[in-house]
Amino acid sequence: MKANGISPLARLLSGLLLAFWTVCCVYPLLFSILESFKDNQQVYSGKAWDLPKLPLLWSNFSYTWEKYHFGSYFVNTIIVTTGSLILALILTATTSYVLARYAFKGSSLLYYLYISAMTIPTLMLIVPMFFLFDALHVSNSFTGLILLYSISAMPMGMFMLVGFFKSLPHELEESAVIDGASLYGVFFKIMLPLAAPGLVTVSIVNALSFWNEYQYALVLISDALKYTLPVGLGVMQGEMQYRIEFGPLFAGLLISTIPILIVYIIFQRKINEGIVAGAVK
Repeated sequence: MKANGISPLARLLSGLLLAFWTVCCVYPLLFSILESFKDNQQVYSGKAWDLPKLPLLWSNFSYTWEKYHFGSYFVNTIIVTTGSLILALILTATTSYVLARYAFKGSSLLYYLYISAMTIPTLMLIVPMFFLFDALHVSNSFTGLILLYSISAMPMGMFMLVGFFKSLPHELEESAVIDGASLYGVFFKIMLPLAAPGLVTVSIVNALSFWNEYQYALVLISDALKYTLPVGLGVMQGEMQYRIEFGPLFAGLLISTIPILIVYIIFQRKINEGIVAGAVK
């Protein structure tokens, strides 16, 4: 007998598929946690899933934080991610609102041009962006990364937010204007709060992307003091040359991964609510 139109076999297969996918996602994280508390002798002498010997080598984390400058990389990543989030949210929300609420000649074409940018591979843009930002004198700076991240996040953000703004009743704007609200007041005091679920979803998705971005940061940043965590992790592995220190390397990986993972876990429900609300609207 089917439940909610889904056969028991389909439910079983879906559950098995989700369980398999969960194992594939959790496996690297658990493996990294175990390896981060080992020294090279334990790594080479034992099996991959052997538990680390006591006492746990918490010193791997402090060693990575200090010797490989992960403290600086961590601060740099927070600066770039926070700045990019704020700017991306301002650009995406204002542009989405205008395209959703104001009909003008070419608005649909402009919207689809923005959305079509999602189809362009990142690798195709690295070289042109490098020369463009060098000509603008914003390469090798946090400003350049923040501008690039913010602009690159607009297509996906607009794809999610335009639907939110289109679904809001026009009577709200008309009533606010009659009460004396300016266009800016209507947007910031009425429309923007109503689109909060979509804004939260876009912000969290962008935060995940900005925090983990590697290619642009690698090409545009040449000063070692301005590296972000993904680039710093790659530099760390390169500096080890012929003798890889697995414990500190996995410790650095966890330092890069755990903060954004915690953020995702905390706001996971908000992400789902925002996506569902946008789909319903």
